Amino acid sequence: NELGGPELHCAESGVSDYYADSDEECIEMIRKIVGNLPENEKAKLTMTPVEEPAYDPKELYGIVSSDLSKPYDCREIIARIADGSKFLEFKEMFGPTLVTGWANIHGYPVGILANNGILFSDSAQKATQFIQLCDKRKIPLLFLQNINGFIIGREYEAGGITKNGHKMVNAVSTATVPKFTVIVGASFGAGNYAMCGRGYSPRFLWMWPNAQIGVMGGAQAADVLIKITNDQRKRADQEEMTREEVDFIKEPVIGAALKEGNAYYSTSQLWDDGIIDPAKTRDVLGLALSAALNAPLRDGDEGFGVFRM
Repeated sequence: NELGGPELHCAESGVSDYYADSDEECIEMIRKIVGNLPENEKAKLTMTPVEEPAYDPKELYGIVSSDLSKPYDCREIIARIADGSKFLEFKEMFGPTLVTGWANIHGYPVGILANNGILFSDSAQKATQFIQLCDKRKIPLLFLQNINGFIIGREYEAGGITKNGHKMVNAVSTATVPKFTVIVGASFGAGNYAMCGRGYSPRFLWMWPNAQIGVMGGAQAADVLIKITNDQRKRADQEEMTREEVDFIKEPVIGAALKEGNAYYSTSQLWDDGIIDPAKTRDVLGLALSAALNAPLRDGDEGFGVFRM
């Protein structure tokens, strides 16, 4: 197992896409994977009968908090928008801060990317491969954004976060299939771009009422200003800021970020296509998929192949 075992290649190297505990589970998994493939080369999309989710979409009100610091598993959202709450997850054990996989919404197949934390090199690599697989199969992409950005730090820079993040952004920007984005929580910094923000031309981009968008969160912006001020004082041989001075800077910065990053402010500036009721997300997506797929799909084979890890 330590040299070439399933745990190594499913969780660490990313060479394997799926893990099965038995032959029976493996065969069932293969059936699901093959069932997700297009019926033939010329098929536009493989539709399935519409199923209501096994979990009530109204439960989303109790799962996602207005306090963006409260964690939750993004699979709980997927379970309440996908037909039958069925979700074929891709590389479940690898890059766990980004959940990827296939589902159907009102019968339409979609490839879903949802945040479960900040983006690391492994999650960016997984996203790249997944996006390109969907593009080759002509499957629309759905991004569920709740992202503070990419991981930072010297060890992550040395580990290739810049080049791997670039691969993900490249895949998002060159994907030819329809893309849809729902900001379900935070949308800050470069994470906004990587998860198909406005600049990467999603067909539709919506926000939930609790969502926040900006270059960075208010607390982070205030911390940056405080650090810059303290650095300037240090160079001038002056004392660092007092607690009162810190609060004097922090409060208005955080207040401004909360106001201007608010979903209602965003939609008033036409930065999105509207605020949607979380419980109606599934129905809104179904209508949007139907509208977008009236236009012919470009051939994903016009581009390059699928990058492995």
